[in-house]
Amino acid sequence: MRVEQIGDCTLYLGDCREILPTLGKVDAVVTDPPYRIEFRSNYRTVRSKFNPIANDKTNDTLLWACSIAAGHSKYVFCRWDNLPDVPRPRSCVTWVKNNWSMGNLKGEHGRQTEMALFYAGPDHSFPTGRPSDVIQVRRTRNEWHPTEKPVDLMWHVVRWTAGTVIDPFLGSGTTGVACIKLGRKFIGIEVDEGYFNIACKRICDAYAQPELFVAPTEPQPQQIQLLLGA
Repeated sequence: MRVEQIGDCTLYLGDCREILPTLGKVDAVVTDPPYRIEFRSNYRTVRSKFNPIANDKTNDTLLWACSIAAGHSKYVFCRWDNLPDVPRPRSCVTWVKNNWSMGNLKGEHGRQTEMALFYAGPDHSFPTGRPSDVIQVRRTRNEWHPTEKPVDLMWHVVRWTAGTVIDPFLGSGTTGVACIKLGRKFIGIEVDEGYFNIACKRICDAYAQPELFVAPTEPQPQQIQLLLGA
């Protein structure tokens, strides 16, 4: 097992199912596990520069992620057709993207959304007030990973949690970068050495060049002037 300590981020190379039980209490989980996507469409198999996603032939790792005992909360990304298999969440957060994802090109509507399952722990409360269950953030161009999530998306989700954030399916490290932007402690675990090295680099770069990772601007309330008697 390899361990890298980068600022407030502790990164483990290895199997999360073996490493996580050794880490003690879990505060919050924000993760995008393999969930049987297999990165295919009806017409072609995508030829990708990336390594195949480990454990993506079944939804076993998704179910395992949903079962983690977190004191504050869990946010676990998945697809709508995983819902019959997972434990019932408290709610589902819908991520609205700027383009269509792959799927059955003739037999279903174009997919412009993904979702995250929300599970509240015994110590849960919303740190920034009750949030909406819809986030609109443009998707990435998958520069680092075939199912890469935008940093801004994970920034919003991490803000809804408290304590140390754990991502047992680290991938290219997006959740860790979001935690750096928010000044949060982070633990990431990744089984693929190639993606692990990418995550280490991105997290080092985030600490070295914080100006490249400016937090999204929250909508500000506007004062409306009422014209009476017009």
